[in-house]
Parts: sequence; structure tokens; C-alpha cells
Amino acid sequence: MTSATTSLRAALKGTDGRTADAKATVATRTPVLQRPLASYYLVLASTAALLGLGLVMVFSASSVRSYATYNSSYAIAMKQAIFMAIGIPCMWVASRLPVKVWRMLGYPLLLAAFSGLVLVLVPGIGRNVDGATRWIPLPGGFNIQPSELGKLALVLWGADLLVRKKKLLGEWKHLFVPLLPVAGLICFLVMLEPDMGTTLATVSVVVALLWVVGTPLRYFAAFLGVLVSLAAVLAVAEPYRLERLLSFLDPFKDPQGSGYQAVQGLYALSSGGWFGLGLGASREKWAGGLPNAHTDFVFAIIGEELGLLGTFAVLLLFGTLTYAGVRIAKRTKDPFARLAATGVTAWLAAQSLINMGAVVGLVPITGIPLPLISFGGSALIPTLVAIGMLLSFARAEPGAAQALAARRINPFRRAARRGRPTPATRTRTARPTPRTKGRSPSRRPGARTR
Repeated sequence: MTSATTSLRAALKGTDGRTADAKATVATRTPVLQRPLASYYLVLASTAALLGLGLVMVFSASSVRSYATYNSSYAIAMKQAIFMAIGIPCMWVASRLPVKVWRMLGYPLLLAAFSGLVLVLVPGIGRNVDGATRWIPLPGGFNIQPSELGKLALVLWGADLLVRKKKLLGEWKHLFVPLLPVAGLICFLVMLEPDMGTTLATVSVVVALLWVVGTPLRYFAAFLGVLVSLAAVLAVAEPYRLERLLSFLDPFKDPQGSGYQAVQGLYALSSGGWFGLGLGASREKWAGGLPNAHTDFVFAIIGEELGLLGTFAVLLLFGTLTYAGVRIAKRTKDPFARLAATGVTAWLAAQSLINMGAVVGLVPITGIPLPLISFGGSALIPTLVAIGMLLSFARAEPGAAQALAARRINPFRRAARRGRPTPATRTRTARPTPRTKGRSPSRRPGARTR
């Protein structure tokens, strides 16, 4: 009896010890943002949320125009859904590609981008919309915009170039050549379309690459000075750009002319209030209201229908995506991945800020779409491929591969494990000692009578 009681107490003590260890493990669990897969899930979650919101808002903002043009309120939204159905698998494939494949893709993509940028300027090939020739029409009513491919190509090619020349970057000629001439040629071809917004996003890629690679401050300051001078010249070189600049300074001076789109965008934002008018209740999307409501100015429709809280949600999602991109660039050990992640993050952050800044009146209107939200497959698919590249870099972070491998458990085995008691919670029963096993009470030594 004494041995059985002792065994039972030991079992209970061991159970209490394991329970205390488990509580200590839970108490000292790694914070969420310090886990190996934090960057991966931040990029994935923010991208999925922006895509879902974008599809809903494209449908809401385009329903009136879609019905007037195609006799169906769903036509434009269905095209956006098709673009997503193409882009999401591309993102998945891109997230599985190793770094060496991305380095190999830089030069072919750059050649394809140059070819497209030249072809779009050839009369009879490029499609002119609102005075800009930016698209090459394809069968089925679809279009391709080579300048969007140019941003991704410049990220890959520029990152690979700087990594190959890392031992020579102390000299300014190796630092700037051939990176700046090639980037300048891309920007020149884009400006011929013309497309000031895409040019600014492309320039942001170059600025980010030069900053992260460690450009000396005097060279970097000189480079920024040249950029500001060129931007000032380009702003007044064309009459339509000068008109946009003047209307940006005071859009209400000509609310029915050059300032019409800016004024209507401000009306949409102001009428939304805190919580908005409700999905589908926008007034500016009707005929005679806000131009390009489902493309360049979809952010204004978000503010009108979802209110200030809806616009804050969009800012939070883009901030999360930007933070995750910077985190990937800081945590990766591969120099190419660090530069490429920085370039993509700068591209997405700059483009989103330019678009939203134009809607709220902080910067001149440039006609650049809001990433992942605005309508258009030419911008959406390259953006999803670039995000897939970020996911592939996040999967290669320290500890990420082991964390992913640990999660690849057969779902049936996982379910069986959930139903099976764990070693820490099993109750151990006291076993009889070898001397008393199998003996009847009358034959035990303690039961003998003398």
C-alpha cells in the first residue's frame, strides 16, 4: 500500500511539473513580429485584403459606367476578376522561385520592357486614351502597358548589376554607370507616352537601390539635385503639365475645367464623413460626376462609400505591406534579395502615396493607378508577380524554411493528434510492485499468520 501511494504521488508531482513547464513555455512564447514567418504572413494578409477590397470597390465604382457601355453592371468587375485569376497563380509561382532564377530574369525582362516601350510609340500599334499612348491592344478587349513591366525589370536588373559590381562601387562611374543611363532611357521612353506618374515610380526604384547599396552622401545629394532640376524642367515643358500644376495649386479656380477632377474627388471624400454613405451609394460615380472613378480615383470612392475609417484602413494595409517589405530587406542574408526587396517596396510605396496624395490634393494629378485596388490588369499582374518575389524572399529568411516544414503535417494525422491525449495530460496509474504482482491477498507476505 505504501509503495502504491508513493508511485501515485510521484506521478502527480510529475504532472504538476510538466504543467508548470507548459505554462512557462506559453508565457515565454516568441512575439508575433519576431517569428520567422511574420514577414511572409504580413505580405500575404495585406495583399489579400487589398485585392478583396479592390475587387469590391471596382465593382461599386464602375457599375454605372459598365452598364452604360456594356449593358451590364458586372462587365468591368468581371474583367478585374479575370485579371486577378491570372495574377494570383503568377504570384504563387513567383513565391516558389529561388533567388538565382530572379537574377537570371533581369536581363530578359529588361529587353522585353524596352521592346514594348518602343512598340507602344509606333503609330498604329499603341492605343491613345485621353492624349496618352501607354497601351498595346490585345485580342479580347485587353491591353498591355509596357511601362509596368519596365519597373519590375529595372528592379531585377539593377539589383543584379549592383551585386556584381559590389567591389567597384566606391568609384562614382561604376556606381552610376550603366544604372543611371539605362534607367534614364526607360524614363525617357515613358515620358514620351507621356506618363509622369510611372516615371516618378520608376525613379523611386533607382533612388532606393542607390540608398541601400551605400552611395556616399555627396554623390547621393548630387543625384537628388539633378532629379529635382529635371522634374522642374519637365513640369513646365509641356502645356498640359503646367496646367495641371497650376490647377493643383488652386483647383477651385477652374472647377469646371482643369480643376474638375480634383474638385470632384474632394467632394467625394468630404461627403463620406466618418463611416461613408455605404457600399454602392456613391453619387460621384454617376454620369457627370468623378472621371476615372474605378481607376485613378478609386480612393475617392472608397472615402465616399466607406468614409474616413475606410481610407484609414487602406493606409494601414499599405503601411503593413511596406513594413513587411522593409523587414524582408533587413532580415535577408542575400545582397540581391535585399536590393530587390527594397526596390519593390519603394515602387509600391511611392506609387500608392502618389495616387492617394493626388486624390486628397497634396500632389498634382499624374494618372497613376492605386496598386492592387484600381482597375487594370497591366498594372495588377506585374504587381502581383513583384509581391510573389517578396514572398519568395520571406520564405528564405532565417528559420522560415524550418517553420514552413514544421507546418506541413498531414491533416488526418493532425486531427488524430488533436484527439489523442498529450504526454503532459495523461494520468498515470500506480502499478503493483513486482513482488505483489499476480498474488492474492492471502499469499502476500504481509498477510501470513504466524
